[in-house]
Amino acid sequence: MLADDPSLTCRLPGMEARSPVRVVLDRSLRIPGTSRLVHSARETPLWVMTSDLSEAPAAMKLGAAGAQVIRVAASTTLPGLDLPAVLHGLSEKGISRLMVEGGARVASSFVAAGLIDEVWLLRGPDAVGVDGVPALDALPLSALTGSPAFKVRASESLDKDTLTIYERA
Repeated sequence: MLADDPSLTCRLPGMEARSPVRVVLDRSLRIPGTSRLVHSARETPLWVMTSDLSEAPAAMKLGAAGAQVIRVAASTTLPGLDLPAVLHGLSEKGISRLMVEGGARVASSFVAAGLIDEVWLLRGPDAVGVDGVPALDALPLSALTGSPAFKVRASESLDKDTLTIYERA
């Protein structure tokens, strides 16, 4: 969110109104008020999950911009939020399916916590390079691709890329 300033909305013509609720995990409420997410919070729902220790003035500013701030426990073992608490908070609001499209740290946190049911892995033929961001932060990609917890459901070539869909075994 900080690096890319995404909109996280559906941009298919005619489908804009079908954008899902956008959920941002932001333990310290670092989301800038100038971000595309905050600027569009009144048009497309934005829920910001934060720790119960984050600053109240920052939460009030987000609320005034149209975002809903939801406080949950911080993780006691990893940097970030307690993921079961996040999922519980979302389920209380009627969310029963979640697409995690975060960065490497968020993805690895969900994998390490065993909270993944399905993974869509798109790979290109070339390595990104030494400056690339690992897909799962400190976890090796084999935590998914070689794990007995997941099995390949489908694999398809898309020009030079390969899409592999893994599901919980």
